[in-house]
Amino acid sequence: MHKRLRYTGVQPIFQKLLHHCGIVARSTRCRPRIHDLRHSFAVSTIADDYRTAAPGSRLAILSTYLGHTDPGGTYWYLSAAPELLGLAGERLDRHLRGDV
Repeated sequence: MHKRLRYTGVQPIFQKLLHHCGIVARSTRCRPRIHDLRHSFAVSTIADDYRTAAPGSRLAILSTYLGHTDPGGTYWYLSAAPELLGLAGERLDRHLRGDV
């Protein structure tokens, strides 16, 4: 049985990794956060779907992996990442031209 990772257990290790890699905060408002890794993972997964498969084909799996009880929580990443908006726009443009 796998146990859920807790922020209080992961955060000190994350801070040690940042220090080891020489990654420092630009300011108190602009600093590396462990949640940024989660965001990058989600955006990369959705972007891969746009490039190689049907968009959203792995959304249910991704939602479960991220711990979202509703896929709507995962759809948020679509509106929060300009890269994904660009890929969606390109796909729509191809569809409207009949290139799909």
